[in-house]
Amino acid sequence: MSTSEVLPQGAGYGVVMGIGLFFSAFMVGLTAIQARYTGVSPKDSEEFSSASRSVKPGLIASGIVSAWTWAATLLQSSAIAYRYGISGPWWYAAGATVQVLLFAQLAAKLKLNAPYAHTWLEIVAARWGTTAHLVFMVFGLATNLIVSSMLVLGGSATVTSLTGMSTIAACFLIPMGVAIYVVVGGMRSTLLCDYTHTTVLFAIILTFVFTVYATSGYIGSISRMHYLLGEVSQIIPVAGNAGGSYLTLRSKNGLIFGVINLIGNFATVFQDQAYWQRAIASRPSTTVKAYLIGGLAWFAIPFAFSTTLGLAAVAFSAVPAANSSSQDPLSSNFIPLLAPLSESAISEGLPASLAAATLLGQSGAAALLIVLFLAVTSATSAELIAVSSILTYDVYVRYINPKATEQQILRMSHAGVVIFALVMGIAGVIFYYIGVSMGWLYTFMGVILGSAVCPIALCITWKKASRVGCITGALVGFSAGVIAWLVTTSALNQKVINVTTSGGNYEMLAGNLASIGVGAIISTVASLIWPDDYDFASTRAINCRAAVTGGNANDEVEEPEDEKKVPDVSVSSVQNEAQIDPELEPVALDKAFKFAARASIVLTLVLMILIPLPLFFAQTVYSVTGFSVWVVVGIIWTFVSAFAVVLYPLWESRAALLLISRGIIMDIFSPGSGKFVAPSSVREPGE
Repeated sequence: MSTSEVLPQGAGYGVVMGIGLFFSAFMVGLTAIQARYTGVSPKDSEEFSSASRSVKPGLIASGIVSAWTWAATLLQSSAIAYRYGISGPWWYAAGATVQVLLFAQLAAKLKLNAPYAHTWLEIVAARWGTTAHLVFMVFGLATNLIVSSMLVLGGSATVTSLTGMSTIAACFLIPMGVAIYVVVGGMRSTLLCDYTHTTVLFAIILTFVFTVYATSGYIGSISRMHYLLGEVSQIIPVAGNAGGSYLTLRSKNGLIFGVINLIGNFATVFQDQAYWQRAIASRPSTTVKAYLIGGLAWFAIPFAFSTTLGLAAVAFSAVPAANSSSQDPLSSNFIPLLAPLSESAISEGLPASLAAATLLGQSGAAALLIVLFLAVTSATSAELIAVSSILTYDVYVRYINPKATEQQILRMSHAGVVIFALVMGIAGVIFYYIGVSMGWLYTFMGVILGSAVCPIALCITWKKASRVGCITGALVGFSAGVIAWLVTTSALNQKVINVTTSGGNYEMLAGNLASIGVGAIISTVASLIWPDDYDFASTRAINCRAAVTGGNANDEVEEPEDEKKVPDVSVSSVQNEAQIDPELEPVALDKAFKFAARASIVLTLVLMILIPLPLFFAQTVYSVTGFSVWVVVGIIWTFVSAFAVVLYPLWESRAALLLISRGIIMDIFSPGSGKFVAPSSVREPGE
């Protein structure tokens, strides 16, 4: 079945441009309403880049879910399910959830050790100086570029597959449409748009789930899905799976993918400013809560989606087409509803779109197109505001114009969004023309990015972390990862190295393990042998004076030219942090860090070891009952996640919603009376 005929080409342009412009107009209106009825305006640089560091946990959690829902979350997870069966959804979801859970520790340390930083790179610069800042900036921007390229590649490939729309046009139109509302509304607008996208995302995912497992004439029940997967296992056994079955967690290749997935996603969380941006925007007292809720809620999206559409694409190989003369899948006359896909089609993430189009025709294709576009644009908005912050504070303010005014900073923030939107489009086109797919990039990212994961985590959390050791670990680890990847590719493919041969499981596994392992070992060992004794005073002073005086980012304490010399930080300014914001009280933040450490480690052990490994070694091929439990747990988890990131944010924002509603009603009956007026400051006698 060709999906290029499912929807007309105009539908592709309509979704990409129409929905993009709709959300842009929606965000412009929402921003105007906020400014009028709550006094919150993105015309202030702090509000634009960090939402004034006041966002509540539910909205942050929703933003995390949205930012972490890439094109790959929907497409690659379904492709892995198509390849390896039910083990694929688990390893994809668990292997990309634990990083967000563990990041809760870094978020807590961020609030404790650098409460007024705009980017994680500012912390690196304050602690280790210019050389480290430049080295890790390369890793950070490379992370944003690779993540953005995957978003554009996955989104454009599916739009082209379903509508025939030009891939080149999609690569440019997707990010440029998002850039409009990001420029207008900034960080808070991005989070509100994320919330809207997440709400629609869960609605469409649940629609697909109940269609496949309850109402579809092709499948329609869990038991029918179990039967069809069993039939396909007889036709095309899965190499490395117990009994060649799709219904087992004993999948050798699934486990290898799980390791690659785990390593690669550490890089794209710990080094992606988008996740630091949400920690920065969060209220200090609820940062840890937001990341734990967001991580657990996100798990349900790839797990439920790929267990539905990824497995449905497999099952359709055992369903006869209307013109099939045989009902027996093993018959030579059997014509399947969906023929087995090529490796290139799987790597492009097409099983989900093919399954949706086969399942519901044009409506299914349109639903998938919309949900994919929302996922791509919400993650794109996170990347745009993240890179804009780096370009503004780590390039422009630090190296070009240290005395920048508020308006200059805001203009640079706007320009950064537009610049990176254009770069995203160009990068997508380049990767498209050289034949690199979303799936290849997804498994490759850990090879070149993994080496900096441990050094960055040590910089934020450990006073003994060595500057020289961590820089060396990142650079040597990068070299080791690339060398291991190329050597393994050459050894396993008769010295042939190209995009096809280098994308195998063992090739990528070797590169990922070498990169993160060497980087972690060198940085940790060097820090133990030649430890620093750092008190985080200079990182706590980042922008601290601006927070006290209401000044600009250029008021921050600058580091001396000698990188080995610890800056002379005003003790009083650091000690007064808790007075500026009571939620920055050190004892409470340290307690939050310890809770984050306990909770995230326990959840990581459960998701990566205690649940999957016993099931892997048991070599069980699940019966109808076992498979039913598997699917039902996924559905329940999806509903709980939807409550957590759709209904909970509404409840916690009830006061703001009431304020806006009251202002609108007052304006209706008495125009001009509903505008927000800030409470006048009370002067002390004698002032």
